Amino acid sequence: MCKHILNAKVAIRAPCCRKWYDCPECHAEKNDHDLLRTFEMTLACKKCKKVFRIDTRELEEADEYCPHCDNHYVVPARTPEDNSGMVVTVVGDYQDMIQDDRQPSRWSSSEKDRLDVLFG
Repeated sequence: MCKHILNAKVAIRAPCCRKWYDCPECHAEKNDHDLLRTFEMTLACKKCKKVFRIDTRELEEADEYCPHCDNHYVVPARTPEDNSGMVVTVVGDYQDMIQDDRQPSRWSSSEKDRLDVLFG
């Protein structure tokens, strides 16, 4: 799982080393060479696990979807720095996301200290 883009819908095959990565940052962390830039990209859908190619010079709106399962993979990237109220847990290759519905604490630190003295 990618730790840079939390909602990656496809994996990208790097044309320079022919290995699969979720984002360019993942490639940079694991290799000592630059990512080769090309117009033709080979992608693997994370929903149906099928591989397909796109030509970035001729992209249309229909190209934002996997041709096999219609998974919409062109979406705004969500990064760990986003403050979206989501809690992300990554353990090995397992990634879990839950909505954090808790209200932020409304107690000031001095009020908390007083409560700790009274009930602590």
